[in-house]
Amino acid sequence: MTTGITPDQKQKKESAPEPADPDKHDGSAWNDVKSGIRSGFGSIDSVYSKSIPPTEKVEESIKLQGWKGERVNCQLLVWTKGRTETIRIKASDLKCENGRIDKNDISVSVVRYVLTDEFPGGNDRKDKSKFPVHLKPDLLSETNSFKIENKETRPVWISVNIPANSAPGTYKGTISRQSESVTVNHEIVLEVLNKTLPAPSEWSFHLDLWQNPYAVARYHGVKLWSKEHFELLKPLLKKLADAGQKCITTTLIDKPWGGDDGTGPCFDSYGSMINWTRLKNGEWEYDYTVFDQYVQLAMDCGIKGQINCYSMVPISNKFTWFDEETSETVVELAFPGTETYENIWRGFLADFKSHLREKGWLNITAIGLDEREEEEMTKLFGFLKKTAPEFKIAMAGFYYKDINPSIYDFSSNWRHTPVIAGHVIESRKKSGMKTTYYVACMIPRPNNFSFSPPSESCYEGWYASAMGFDGFLRWAYNSWPENPLTDSRYIRWPSGDTFLVYPDAQSSIRFERLREGIQDYEKIRILKNDLAVNPSTEAIAAKEKLNSFLNSINSKTLVNRSAADVINEGKQLLYEIVKGL
Repeated sequence: MTTGITPDQKQKKESAPEPADPDKHDGSAWNDVKSGIRSGFGSIDSVYSKSIPPTEKVEESIKLQGWKGERVNCQLLVWTKGRTETIRIKASDLKCENGRIDKNDISVSVVRYVLTDEFPGGNDRKDKSKFPVHLKPDLLSETNSFKIENKETRPVWISVNIPANSAPGTYKGTISRQSESVTVNHEIVLEVLNKTLPAPSEWSFHLDLWQNPYAVARYHGVKLWSKEHFELLKPLLKKLADAGQKCITTTLIDKPWGGDDGTGPCFDSYGSMINWTRLKNGEWEYDYTVFDQYVQLAMDCGIKGQINCYSMVPISNKFTWFDEETSETVVELAFPGTETYENIWRGFLADFKSHLREKGWLNITAIGLDEREEEEMTKLFGFLKKTAPEFKIAMAGFYYKDINPSIYDFSSNWRHTPVIAGHVIESRKKSGMKTTYYVACMIPRPNNFSFSPPSESCYEGWYASAMGFDGFLRWAYNSWPENPLTDSRYIRWPSGDTFLVYPDAQSSIRFERLREGIQDYEKIRILKNDLAVNPSTEAIAAKEKLNSFLNSINSKTLVNRSAADVINEGKQLLYEIVKGL
């Protein structure tokens, strides 16, 4: 399979110019700004316009706190009036009396702006021109230099990866803004606390972001499942593993979520990683080559917890295979509970089970299901229990009291999370099951749209901890729209709903804040365990404060409070607990 994109087109996409700001500004916001280039630290909770100067307070220096092994973030803003220059941002080593954090542990990423829209509704946006379009900062480019134009603001994302072997203490260094005319140094102070966050591979948080390898082949113009394709997948999977990802997204059939004609959920429909062939003698043959290669690649990149296979109940209820007798591709409609359906799946499940056992993967493989109706699920579960009880089930959708005990990995739609909080989740944990939650196109907040407040991505980790969930699911890690480097919109869903990272494994503010929230989840878990075995008066008081704060978070919290207010209060509490013990 080729995608029809020439090398010239590929180069053009990778160097796509930033789109113009569609919002109209009269320039008056710059009237009181002094001429020249300015810079300072803003807030990672704020969204800064490209076309106006920062309206909030900007600081000359910044103070950060973090655990050993943690990644902490800040945002430097550069803006100018009357000058156009090329800017380079550099970090120095951070030093304290007892140690040093090397500048190579500090990443500097110029933030690019992309087109986005708003949330007047959820899905089926058949004419995106009817929705107001804006420019928002999101893409973290892999460069530390940029050209800044007159009357322009540019955010720069800075992350410090604190080595796990760092000595506790206060580290100091500089973030430098360099140009032909001047070098300006901004002080950065980092307090490293005497607590250690484990490596992402050891995080308990059950992160399930669905990968789309088909989008990678299309965007980069390479042959599907070629050596070049697998090389392009590696950095995407490694970035995902570095966020603590547990699940590998695979496909059993062609188009489990529908087609690529604008009616499907993403620009690039999923194909099958397993080739089904009905032989002339009526028997079946299954080719697992691509499935095995993709799973092994994901494991080599660090994702080893679970293999989710989609889907025995696709959106269209259509199943495809190659018929050797007619040399044609057959598409057949079949529903759970029917003889036709069970005849299609019975032989495959037996063969697939044998193959997985041989690979040593059977105990971590789950049949993946997405928002299916209770009647269909009941019939499917009965068939699986009778035919292939060895398979686990992973399902994202709505809570059905009668069938949920059969689901090993259940992810609840955000709107149903109050229903299963508390004793339901605890009961599932005691049975060794996973329970997470997800947000999607119809959820206004919290969410990961490219127009969502950045703090909402971080808040998702806090909500998971407060409600007792094992983790979080998001349906699209990299289901890119047609031109993701410039336009985060997709015809059917709110902007950014289909992806969290950009081509060439370039991160986003949304993805980094999500990862930050997962770190906070792990810190809460560690502190809870520590406080549970600490009999001191201080520990008992800290435990009460932490539980009280978490109990204040529920599905209605963001009606009256911003996500930034909630998480910043929580972060301060965690800091005080560590300092007080």
